[in-house]
Amino acid sequence: MDVRRILATKRDGQALSKADIDAFITGYVAGDVRDYEASALLMAIFMVGMEEDELFHWTGAMLRSGDVMDLEGIAGQKADKHSTGGVGDKVSIPLAPAVAACGVRVPMVSGRGLGHTGGTLDKLESIPGFRTALDPATFRRVLERTGVAFGGQTERLVPADKKLYALRDVTGLVASIPLMASSILSKKLAEGLDALVLDVKFGSGAFLADPERGAELARTMLGLTERFGLPATVFQTSMGQPLGLAVGHTLEIAESLACLAGDGPADLRELVTTFGGELLVACGAAEDLDAGRGAVAASLDDGRAMDVFERVVAEQGGDTACIADPGALPSAPDVETIVAEEEGVLLFADCCAVGEAVAVLGGGRQRLEDEIDPVVGVVFHKRAGERVRAGDALVEIHHRDGAGLPKCRRHLARALWIDEIGEAWERPPLVLSRLTA
Repeated sequence: MDVRRILATKRDGQALSKADIDAFITGYVAGDVRDYEASALLMAIFMVGMEEDELFHWTGAMLRSGDVMDLEGIAGQKADKHSTGGVGDKVSIPLAPAVAACGVRVPMVSGRGLGHTGGTLDKLESIPGFRTALDPATFRRVLERTGVAFGGQTERLVPADKKLYALRDVTGLVASIPLMASSILSKKLAEGLDALVLDVKFGSGAFLADPERGAELARTMLGLTERFGLPATVFQTSMGQPLGLAVGHTLEIAESLACLAGDGPADLRELVTTFGGELLVACGAAEDLDAGRGAVAASLDDGRAMDVFERVVAEQGGDTACIADPGALPSAPDVETIVAEEEGVLLFADCCAVGEAVAVLGGGRQRLEDEIDPVVGVVFHKRAGERVRAGDALVEIHHRDGAGLPKCRRHLARALWIDEIGEAWERPPLVLSRLTA
């Protein structure tokens, strides 16, 4: 392999051959290609993009860089959901047990939070004792026993993506459509799924704020899933304000438990039932989307989804005391409430700043190896578009001994504003579009 020739090929805007891609990915995972060489190629891809066949071969090489899950012999259809990331996005946590309660198994491989976004694995691990580092045998056993397994990427499951994502993160190359599409789908293809729902966020709290860029990512991923033979649907959903009211790990677990109990924020329930209903239809467990939504909603309301989640928590080593009493979750020692200084309508100017506010409290990470504090975060008392009066509580800051509190206040001041005139404000739709191949 001539690495310099491969770099020059991509630098000059030409497509890489399958042989070059296979050699480069194999060499990088083996350590024969150095980080600075891989960074140069990623930068070239970021700048000039990839052709359709080239991206297909790149994704396939990443998929073949390690093991593929062996779920043969486990009865039933298998489905999963993936989000491109947002603020307060906890949908996967109630969705997986709700879908499993309806008869479809969910082998969910999730990620960790970076920057202003939270990660499903971090949120689940805020439940005392909950383990997401599952070996293949344990992952399979949990899936067989409960219908759900929550796991993370292992050293052998798409190791190329694990290395390349870390490199993209530290070099500012995350928001590339071909690199995002191949990263997401190489992991999902390794799960051996029968159906997949992809949630592509847009708005100020998303990695791709522009809906048109999100639509481009959606079309790219659908083209790939079609070529790999994986039925998939993409929803574009709004991240102009946090999803739900809570942002922070244990705080979001508590809100997820409320959803699993048939309660909780309406926007969270809407996405859980919409995505879950779509998966049921794709797996033949519901006739149409309305029937699928209804089935998922029923599993939340009658307790079946909560029962599944409790079994998953127990199987993965977690303390199930929080199921009956969310107050048993660890909590921050200190809480400060920010109140409105004037009357008007509350609006979100910058949703990303909310995630940054939680991060500076210790609830986020800039590098994958950073430690997080699971108990810190914010809880909103008002939603966008609601009228407030001077002195009304807007948001609670859950912090530890004031660590990061001044910076958190500044981020929240940037995130929120009050329209003094109070003109009518029309809430944008939560789901902008649904796309299929």
